[in-house]
Amino acid sequence: MAEAERIIGMPDTPEAAGAEPEQDQQARSRGKRRVAVLFTVAAFAYALDLISKMIVVARLEHHEPIEIIGDWLKLEAIRNAGAAFGFGEAFTVIFTVIAAAVIVVIARLARKLYSLPWAIALGLLLGGALGNLTDRLFRSPGVFEGAVVDFIAPKHFAVFNLADSAIVCGGILIVLLSFKGLDPDGTVHKG
Repeated sequence: MAEAERIIGMPDTPEAAGAEPEQDQQARSRGKRRVAVLFTVAAFAYALDLISKMIVVARLEHHEPIEIIGDWLKLEAIRNAGAAFGFGEAFTVIFTVIAAAVIVVIARLARKLYSLPWAIALGLLLGGALGNLTDRLFRSPGVFEGAVVDFIAPKHFAVFNLADSAIVCGGILIVLLSFKGLDPDGTVHKG
């Protein structure tokens, strides 16, 4: 949590951090492009998730699973009121609040974003969080209690969706960036 507060608490603009005026203008322009990348990646991930879930609900729900690679990979529509692996079905409202909080934190981080890899990672997280939040808000049984549509079913693994995939990929990228010492503002720090 201290790391997030350190990142969120940084100056809003490079000039506030003591940058030269010409560098300041270039940094602001670069920052705007990174924010555009973040929101483009988020919109793409969100759209893919939303479209895939619409197709699954229309064509696969209440039907037999479709085998993609024998019984190793199937498409099977399920509704998941819980978190990953179906745990915590009684806490759907809490998962909704967590997803909303993630979206707010990413929106705050966007103001200070000067790193392309971080823009991609946060875009994946944002798109995935929006995808699952949309299900929790608008799917039955009701607002804040909606069940997420999952449909990718590997053998001996949990059934998941494209929003989950985006969240996991974004999370892995963030861990890798953190290990490399790259901050969202583009600075590199050592250990």
